Amino acid sequence: MSEHNTHTAEAHDHGDHGAMTKGRIWKVFFILLALTVIEFIIALWAIPGHHMTQAVGNYVYIALTLFKAYYIVAYFMHLKFEKFGLQLVLGISFIFIIYFITLLLIEGGYLHLHMPKV
Repeated sequence: MSEHNTHTAEAHDHGDHGAMTKGRIWKVFFILLALTVIEFIIALWAIPGHHMTQAVGNYVYIALTLFKAYYIVAYFMHLKFEKFGLQLVLGISFIFIIYFITLLLIEGGYLHLHMPKV
């Protein structure tokens, strides 16, 4: 019974997870903050002031959101410290999910336009 309650240093060693120091957390925080500030500048100044079109602004939003998602998943969800195989499998799965959602939206729009109304 006491064997189950014994904690050793090896049991709590997380390998590369220890590399996530307070300094790195603050660095990632300031990167995310900068990306958010850029998004607010675009939303509140660039698009309303006609310095950027809405279409270009949408593509910039998508790119900035993907960068933010990468930093959140990589550092705060510790995916950056996982093995390359797991990163690859999760990345490919994410790409396929986005691809299939896009296909469903395209096909749904096509069927909505070309099906006879009942």
